Amino acid sequence: MVQTIIVVGGQWGDEGKGKIVDFLAERADLVIRYAGGNNAGHTVVVNGKKFKFHLIPSGIVHEGKLNIIANGTVVDPEVLVEEIENLEKMGFKIDDSRLIISSNAHTILPKHREEDNPKKDPHAKMIGTTGRGIGPCYRDKIARKGMRISDYVESSNSKIAEKMKPLVKDTCFIINEAIEKGKKVLFEGAQGTLLDVDHGTYPFVTSSNPTAGGALTGTGVGPTKIDAVIGVFKAYTTRVGAGPFPTELGTEEQTNKEGTWDKIENVYDEALKEALEKANAGDEYYQGKYMRLKGKEYGTTTGRPRRTGWFDAVAARYAVVINGMSSIAITKLDVLQGLKKIKICVAYEVDGKRTTNFILNTKKLARAKPIYEEMPGWDEDIGDAKSFEDLPRNAQNYLKRLEDLCKTRISIISVGPRRDQTIVVDDNNLF
Repeated sequence: MVQTIIVVGGQWGDEGKGKIVDFLAERADLVIRYAGGNNAGHTVVVNGKKFKFHLIPSGIVHEGKLNIIANGTVVDPEVLVEEIENLEKMGFKIDDSRLIISSNAHTILPKHREEDNPKKDPHAKMIGTTGRGIGPCYRDKIARKGMRISDYVESSNSKIAEKMKPLVKDTCFIINEAIEKGKKVLFEGAQGTLLDVDHGTYPFVTSSNPTAGGALTGTGVGPTKIDAVIGVFKAYTTRVGAGPFPTELGTEEQTNKEGTWDKIENVYDEALKEALEKANAGDEYYQGKYMRLKGKEYGTTTGRPRRTGWFDAVAARYAVVINGMSSIAITKLDVLQGLKKIKICVAYEVDGKRTTNFILNTKKLARAKPIYEEMPGWDEDIGDAKSFEDLPRNAQNYLKRLEDLCKTRISIISVGPRRDQTIVVDDNNLF
């Protein structure tokens, strides 16, 4: 029986982990956020209501679940209390039976935000930081001059600190005791494998370890206590900010010129129609733009448009290996609806040589040319599909090919944003 599950992003973040965590959280007893800060964003749709979280685990919308912000995270007290108060306004009671913050998590201070300003710091702008103080906070943690949350709530007399104080506890004991008692524990990742500070496309990465190993150091749980690792992948690929992206359709400059979501909303329908027509006429930029519009690929935290591209099976297989993924979840399959042809990157060509291994040298990766397989798409609306067999034959074939290339089983398929638009294909690695 599966008791502990790590959910990890398999790409450059934004894979739809929030929805998968929300789906699994119904059967979990504890939901734990183990890395990152409010540079991450999860969007969950429950009973038609949209919830956006940056720090609090997305299991908070479920009754009877204990949600933990663990020691591997960095916490901006102002952002956290704002999220808590927003939930309270919506009728949620937030106390230590529902939300706990690790005493050992580190505090994002105003100086960290000031330092992490892309408008003032050329390096921050170059790597595409969100400017929320995450990197400087982790740097101070490693330099052993940071402030833990326990120290923050003890030393500050602010209303924010007072609001947080009852929720601050030594979480490693709580988590391990829950596992010993047979509770179901879900570890929620932020960002994605290719943004990992050790294993990602450095320096265009985050400042923490969003990979499965980060769930262990980020919570104080040993590796022998983990039963399953589920990797979440979109049916295509996206990336926010700078850095190499082999399957990108169009250019980063073209994407950024489109503007943030607030500028797109009013012309959405016309833009989507134009993008699909030009995409099916063979225009690569518009193929990417169609996926961006159809998937509403704009950052939860920043509103920035995400760069889009075809599914990169080379990068996906790398993510499967270094996380030890037991199975994978494919999200946003519905976004590909309407495209006459769909491509999958099966290898790279770099400096005239073909490779099926992901390239760890970022400069070489920037020169990588994707080698594609092409498959026929589908026009059918799959939003009401309840089983794998309900999907169009071409969608089934596409998913089977992803399994072959990633060398692991698909356990979950998402065919829309709602919780009920989720198909369980294989429940061997689920609660």
